Amino acid sequence: MKTLARRVRKHQICFSTVRSRTLLQSCKNFSSTSSKKPEWKSQTKVIITNPVLLVMESCTSMFQLKQIQAQMTRTGLITHTFPLSRVLAFCALSDSGDMSHADLLFNRIENPNTYMWNTMIRGYSRARMPAVGLSFFFRMVHESVEMDSRSFVFVLKACGQLFRDFEGKFVHCRIWKMGFDSDTLVQNGLIHFYGVIGRLSSARKVFEEMTCRDVFSWTSMIDAYTTHNCVNEALELFKSMLMSDVEPNEVTMVAVIAACSQKGSLEIGKSIHEYIKMKKVTCSINLMNAISDMYVKCGCLSAARENFNNMKARDVFSWTTMVNGYAKFGELDDARKLFDEMPERNEVSWNAMIAGYSQNNQPKEAIVLFHEMVEAGLIPMESTLVCVLSACGQLGYSELGQWIYYYYMDHQRIKPSVILSNAFVDMYAKCGILGAAAKIFSEMSERNLVSWNSIIAAYASHGHSKEAIAVFREMTSAGVKPDDITFVGVLSACTHGGLVTEGRDYFENMERNFGLVPKGEHYACLIDLLGRTGFLEEAYELIMKMPMEPSEAAWGALLNACSMHGNVELAKVAATRLLSLDPEDSGVYVLLANICANGRRWGDVRMVRSMMRERGVKKTPGCSLIEVEGKVHEFFVADKSHPLSKEIYEALSEITLLSKLETMYQTLLI
Repeated sequence: MKTLARRVRKHQICFSTVRSRTLLQSCKNFSSTSSKKPEWKSQTKVIITNPVLLVMESCTSMFQLKQIQAQMTRTGLITHTFPLSRVLAFCALSDSGDMSHADLLFNRIENPNTYMWNTMIRGYSRARMPAVGLSFFFRMVHESVEMDSRSFVFVLKACGQLFRDFEGKFVHCRIWKMGFDSDTLVQNGLIHFYGVIGRLSSARKVFEEMTCRDVFSWTSMIDAYTTHNCVNEALELFKSMLMSDVEPNEVTMVAVIAACSQKGSLEIGKSIHEYIKMKKVTCSINLMNAISDMYVKCGCLSAARENFNNMKARDVFSWTTMVNGYAKFGELDDARKLFDEMPERNEVSWNAMIAGYSQNNQPKEAIVLFHEMVEAGLIPMESTLVCVLSACGQLGYSELGQWIYYYYMDHQRIKPSVILSNAFVDMYAKCGILGAAAKIFSEMSERNLVSWNSIIAAYASHGHSKEAIAVFREMTSAGVKPDDITFVGVLSACTHGGLVTEGRDYFENMERNFGLVPKGEHYACLIDLLGRTGFLEEAYELIMKMPMEPSEAAWGALLNACSMHGNVELAKVAATRLLSLDPEDSGVYVLLANICANGRRWGDVRMVRSMMRERGVKKTPGCSLIEVEGKVHEFFVADKSHPLSKEIYEALSEITLLSKLETMYQTLLI
């Protein structure tokens, strides 16, 4: 390629040929309908009159670009710096570009100028290949290429994507060495870089050293504090900004509103919203969405809905924010109404509604909606699968849980993170498939505290006390510090295994060895353990010595123990306390009546039944769930609502008859 040292005179290019006119005529359909200026069309004072370059300004694909490049090569236009830089910019910065082609083109340039080097650094950062972009900067240093302020801004962005402090410091030193340390554009780039990697003190130091701060300087520093949960510092800096001569813009207000959301202060959030109205800050969809999100997180759904209703334009985030808000506060009817009205839904929208059902004890609805989401062709997020697995665990719906594991995990459609693996462990345990839960836990390459707690609780709930305690010991040996939930699982394991001595020791060592003060649930576990093993008096003494008011769980454990061991008097005490906490609990009346009946205390039985009638309490009918071919069926006592109830009762009669015949046969053999 010929030398590219020639400069474009008077910033005009007027290479008109017959071929270029032909190309212009054939490429009229290149023009874009988008009003937004593409990134590759940087601001320039160059007046473009050449028909080929004019066509290029409307280029929308690499196929078209290569046609234009071929024409430029035939006419010799490609040998000039400006036309070549436009081709390079399209390849590196356009949405339809190709960094491989840009790299090929760049490597054939004999003397690329600063703009071209910057374009390559920026392009690789944009393509999420920041390490390659950084290598171009190091080449500039090695080859003593002249740099400008944008060189440092683009390379700092690459360093931020890599999240590397060392390379950033090298660039900062280079900035000082080359005298760009007072350049506002470069200083803003440094603030942004240090903010991204969490070096807030370094970002603030650069900010304080600035002699001239613009709105980007203030916004970058406020956003850095907000991003790293330093909300008080963000809001204090915003106050300082208001006293300066720099007016906040829309982006500033988005960062400030986000800080209010994190702080959860409705009062501050409202005052910021009033400021936005008073100053008539441009309210784009992004800012309006941030305001709605702030009101949701501050617990003011009415203000969020009012802001939503006032929006002139809404996007999917606007709707999803409101759906999530209603679902979060248990107002599922309103959430579903909005969800059904959404003109467009994405994975986050579906996740918000599914999570709302799952977390508000409506697992069936969560699973039905999940099926609809899959049928709509959407790929669920990790958090969606976690919510669905929770719903499967609540219903004992193992088939769907196994399908999710097979479809998404075995086929590697979703990477098995710690959170998702924990959800599978919990789901399998609640569905009674302990082996699968243990297998997933053993195969986890990374575990957190929830992982250990989940498998301990799984073993404990299935009566595998020794295995639960063995896992607990393995956990502490690995240096993982247990929490309150861990000891609920360990004490439950002791209860199911009748390990009284071990249970007492673990309870006493909670605070001594791990600095954890026992809570009400730990007392309830120990009371349950003592009661089940016959230490009723000790259990009663413990419940009376509790440093907090005994809960329903504690008195319920004692009442259950009285039922097991036939202690009527203590049962009456426990039941009286339980009924004072919840007079409508029919289970307490029934259990107390049964205890009295077993002790032949018929007068007490009549008294209990009389209390139920007087208080209008009715026994809650028993309920069973069964899963058949992926569908869960629910049955109540004497239920005939099922469409196959006749066949079901006939099958039950046959099973009962066969059972009686088997009993008679075994009796005759004896």
